[in-house]
Amino acid sequence: MNPIQEYFYRIEEPDRSTLLFLRKKILESDPDNITETLSFGLPFFKYKKKMLCYLYYSKKYKKHYVSFYHGDRLNAPELLQEGRKKFKILLIDMDKDLPIQLILELLNEVKKFIKVKP
Repeated sequence: MNPIQEYFYRIEEPDRSTLLFLRKKILESDPDNITETLSFGLPFFKYKKKMLCYLYYSKKYKKHYVSFYHGDRLNAPELLQEGRKKFKILLIDMDKDLPIQLILELLNEVKKFIKVKP
């Protein structure tokens, strides 16, 4: 089992299945350009080798979340900044439908701010 698989394996069901589904959707949204790495013990998603977002758990809110790089430039009322400089987070309510469309739209917005060398 690779380290990324181990990260998800440590999460209890049904949260694990929800996060694995979210992971799959993020990777499938741009399979040629989005990759996944484990940084700081967390699954990070990169766009053309530049930071895009990561998954984590908030002890404060007791919820998993997606943290978006360049979140400070995103204008979505669902996002929380809470003192972060470059990131905003989207809390995931496991009792509701996953806001996949919103997440994919936010990822596309973040991609616009990523400078990639040709």
